[in-house]
Amino acid sequence: PTTVAEAQFLLLSWGAGLAFVSGGVALRRMVGSGFSWMTAGLAALVSIAGALGQSAWWGRVGIAGLLLGGVWARNRPFSGAMHLLAGSMLLVEASRIGGVGPALSATLALGGVTGEMLLGHWYLIDPRLPRSALRFLALTGIFGLLSDAFVLALLGLPEGGVVVVYWVLMATSVLLMGGVLGALRYPAYAGVMAATGLSYLAVLTTLGGVFLGRVLVAGLGPFGT
Repeated sequence: PTTVAEAQFLLLSWGAGLAFVSGGVALRRMVGSGFSWMTAGLAALVSIAGALGQSAWWGRVGIAGLLLGGVWARNRPFSGAMHLLAGSMLLVEASRIGGVGPALSATLALGGVTGEMLLGHWYLIDPRLPRSALRFLALTGIFGLLSDAFVLALLGLPEGGVVVVYWVLMATSVLLMGGVLGALRYPAYAGVMAATGLSYLAVLTTLGGVFLGRVLVAGLGPFGT
């Protein structure tokens, strides 16, 4: 289906993933409200185009939840709840466009990998923070990447040609996130530095893989049959 390759669908899924990360971190009260402002702002920025689409009411509720949670970011329980609600609404909107499976797998992959990179910066400021959240996001990203590849394979990835590039991107993303987990086992400050650097690269390869896979399934542009 061509809808899985729509920019509106991908941006809503990405925004949903970021909103879930912001909400979870806020509820755990691991870092200050600055992380909520940054992550919720980025989630609103990437998903606003999809939320303004025709009859995209679920998406608009999601944007409102992000803004409310950001304004009251110092109230951690309220902010976290609003951002989790926002993530759910954005995910529902994305599912209406491209289906539940593709939306959920993209949300997990993009949210886990991007959230890992963003939260890693707070750990660089205070390396004494517990690393459990970074490990959880890395594992979420890996699970999301594997799930996304499985979902797209079921939807009908073509054989041969440029699909090799897709598999290379997805495999590289998984390996990079595996490297993040390995780096986090190193107790010194350099471990967090290495993990954050690897997550930067993983964001690029994940975005490329998630987008290219959907273009291939949709058969758009030079990839049409």
